[in-house]
Amino acid sequence: MSQTWKKNSSEGETKPQTSFVNKFLRGSKLRSSNAKSRKENNDLKTTESQPSEGMQKMATLDNAKALSSEMELGSQMEKNEQLLQKLGKKAVNKCLDLSNCGLTTTDMREMVALLPFFPDLEELAISWNDFVGGSLRSVTQQMHLVRKLKILRLSSCRLTTDDVQTLGEALEMIPELKELNLSWNSKVGGNLPRILRFQKGSKIQMLELVDCALTSEDGAFVGQLLPMLRSLEVLDLSVNRNIGDSLSSIAQGLKSTSKLKVLKLHSCGLSQKSVKILDAVFRDLGELRKLDFSCNKELGGGFEDSSAQLVMLKHLEVLDLHQCSLTADDVVSLTQIIPLLSSLQELDLSANKKMGSSSENLLSRLRFLPALKSLLINNCALESETFTALAEASIHLPALEIFNLSWNKCVGGNLQLLLETLKHSTSLQVLRLSSCSLMAEDVAHLASVIQMGHLARLQKLDLSYNDGICDAGWTIFCQNIWFLKELTELDISLRPSNFRDCGQWFRHLLCAVNKLPEITEIGMKRWILPALQEEELECFNQDHKRSIHFDHGGFQQADFSGLTKPKTILQS
Repeated sequence: MSQTWKKNSSEGETKPQTSFVNKFLRGSKLRSSNAKSRKENNDLKTTESQPSEGMQKMATLDNAKALSSEMELGSQMEKNEQLLQKLGKKAVNKCLDLSNCGLTTTDMREMVALLPFFPDLEELAISWNDFVGGSLRSVTQQMHLVRKLKILRLSSCRLTTDDVQTLGEALEMIPELKELNLSWNSKVGGNLPRILRFQKGSKIQMLELVDCALTSEDGAFVGQLLPMLRSLEVLDLSVNRNIGDSLSSIAQGLKSTSKLKVLKLHSCGLSQKSVKILDAVFRDLGELRKLDFSCNKELGGGFEDSSAQLVMLKHLEVLDLHQCSLTADDVVSLTQIIPLLSSLQELDLSANKKMGSSSENLLSRLRFLPALKSLLINNCALESETFTALAEASIHLPALEIFNLSWNKCVGGNLQLLLETLKHSTSLQVLRLSSCSLMAEDVAHLASVIQMGHLARLQKLDLSYNDGICDAGWTIFCQNIWFLKELTELDISLRPSNFRDCGQWFRHLLCAVNKLPEITEIGMKRWILPALQEEELECFNQDHKRSIHFDHGGFQQADFSGLTKPKTILQS
């Protein structure tokens, strides 16, 4: 059966085609008819003594019923087609996905009418539809018809108290459910025990409750529920700031989830004590692949004495500690742990400004993480010594694909140190150096590395908010940017408070863009185009065959005193 609804495309339509939904309905009907025919044939074999006239009457009656049933099915299929066309969706792979398509109350009623025709439905997604709220009861009353459902997504539906109450009753009718997403529904908070009535042996593998206004009592309930979810692989409780007080209960429950692979506690009100509480659980989570503690600002100082068990996570691939107010002592402790996480692929330490002067040893030891693909260390107030240690370590990171050093002022004037090691990289795809106080000499070094054929796989380059680069620097850069044949996005925007005239380098940029086959986005916010350059851009847009977006938010005439010609500001 084919039941996922996706956006309808008219491209390539040369003749009317039967939708997947209708094919499924016809197939279901055909299977039912065939089964009925086989049964009747078997019955006929045992009743050969019946008169032939009676058999003829029976056949006539069956034909009439079949015709009536076929007409009823055809009517329902026509209604299905109408709903599909209105929502711009079509069916694929036993999945009914109506997320973010502006469902109305009428659409909800029509969707409910469809459910009896989908007994094999495995995925139902109606997230990001405001009118679902207050109407969910009509859906849940039909849940007994889709007992094979494995995935249910109801995020950001403005569920009401009545909705969550009836949802709890419906979930008991879906024994095969593996994924449940109720994120961004504030009425879930305070009502969690009414909704999650899972019993021992539940097949739930993914439970997402992001920003549900969960209370401390809800957190305690989660702790009691977890031992029943032995198959759980993903648990996301992010942006529920009140569950920090019940973390002890949650941690106790986590000891029973040995299959857990993803644990997200982003912005959950965690404190220094929370690290110690969770540290005792890590030995029981040997399969964990992703751990997210980000945006818990009270966490700072918690790693000083309590992070030893973190090293037990031998399979950990993603560690997110951004904006956790890490202290110098935290960094010292993590220096002993992080380099031992040999499977680590993504590390986010960004927005921890206190680690800037104390992270030299930690950054130096990143060389022991050869599998690292993403390193985010933006806005960490790095100093010259720590930046040098990082630059030297980067040569030992052959798999690095994403590197973000934005908002570290020490990079300015020292970029050559990093480029000497990055030029050997054959994997780097994203390089972000926004607001790094770069100067003309820095972009000149970058242009030289690019010209020599290095960084050939780079797809996204962010040099925005480096207002200290003069026109000569931008000219050298724009003359060489065309060597990055895989580049898709380039950002050279100015700071929000700054406006500058585009120099002659803009013409070099347009020439380079002609030679960049993959480029789709160029950020140039707050650069001012004189009339002549505006005409050049307009001609470029008219003549160019590809879709390239110069991110300026439309042309606006600038009225500055002292200007003799009208100019255009490129801004968002």
